[in-house]
Amino acid sequence: MQLRPLYGGCVDGFITIIKQSVAGQFRSCHPDSNKLVLPMSEILSNPMNLWPLLLAYVIGATPFGLIIGKMRGVDIREHGSGNIGATNVLRTLGKPAGIFCLILDILKGMVPVLIARHFFPDNSLLHIFTAIAAILGHNYTFWLKFKGGKGIATTAGAMAPVIPIPLLVAIIAWIVFLLVTRYVSVASIAAAVAIPVTIFVQQFLIEERLNLPILIFGCFLCVMAVWRHRSNIARLRSGEENRFDAKKKK
Repeated sequence: MQLRPLYGGCVDGFITIIKQSVAGQFRSCHPDSNKLVLPMSEILSNPMNLWPLLLAYVIGATPFGLIIGKMRGVDIREHGSGNIGATNVLRTLGKPAGIFCLILDILKGMVPVLIARHFFPDNSLLHIFTAIAAILGHNYTFWLKFKGGKGIATTAGAMAPVIPIPLLVAIIAWIVFLLVTRYVSVASIAAAVAIPVTIFVQQFLIEERLNLPILIFGCFLCVMAVWRHRSNIARLRSGEENRFDAKKKK
């Protein structure tokens, strides 16, 4: 692989991307590619095309952790970390409830994106926005005065149809860091950082092309996940963060 022609091509392509974004279009920066990647104008030209975003937010905002707790007579917000996510459900209510919550949180990120892909198969930018809407729904649910979970499981589900390879790397990073540190928060932050790093490596060193919206999407996922874990980071620094114990509750 010749890095100099690739570097020059991507620099020229990046300048072209900025110019085309004004017109509402993003294109690949590979010198030999003229493929239209993400037509922004298709979204903005018709507001009716935005319904997948609203649907994604509503589905993402469904607080399954809280609902599962209420079905067991427990307000999950009053136990453990106070979070409505699968980790706190597992710690408080046990493995069956925690795994069930995990699956539901993954699906509420994945299903809206699959719906958007079905009705708008060629509109990649809409797929990204739909994924973001589902994640924001979980993190800032209107049912709980815009206080939600950390969004890791929902992010994984939303990533699967859009960027499966970075998701796979992130899952591996999550498992490795959980086994080494026994901190779910550290594993989640490591997985989040792995997302944009993997996208960058994939685009520049393997595919040799720049897909700026996907790269920005990966950076957004990383920043959002780290931001949602800021309380965990504070507890880690003070030595008060709880380690994960799979045998603690059956």
